[in-house]
Amino acid sequence: MASKAELACVYSALILVDDDVAVTGEKISTILKAAAVDVEPYWPGLFAKALEGVNVRDLITNIGSGVGAAPAVGGAPAAASAAAPAAEPAKEEKKEEEPEESDDDMGFGLFD
Repeated sequence: MASKAELACVYSALILVDDDVAVTGEKISTILKAAAVDVEPYWPGLFAKALEGVNVRDLITNIGSGVGAAPAVGGAPAAASAAAPAAEPAKEEKKEEEPEESDDDMGFGLFD
């Protein structure tokens, strides 16, 4: 579970991103002071350094677009066809697995 200090820094960074302001340790500290939230002095700088060079808006809007996500409606057909061959080898690997023996096959059945 995230600590109070971590959550406060995350929310401060999200406020800055929403206002199209660069995320810096000083600006996170300013927001935390305005909200009367006491955190250790290293937290704002740590979060600012972690978000340096990261487009937070893209990170938030692309949360659901992982490997297993369905393509968007009207998406490019080439992307869908590229994903299909990747799924086929996984199916083939499952076919090669041997089924597990049941307890009856090993002589441990209840009604022998």
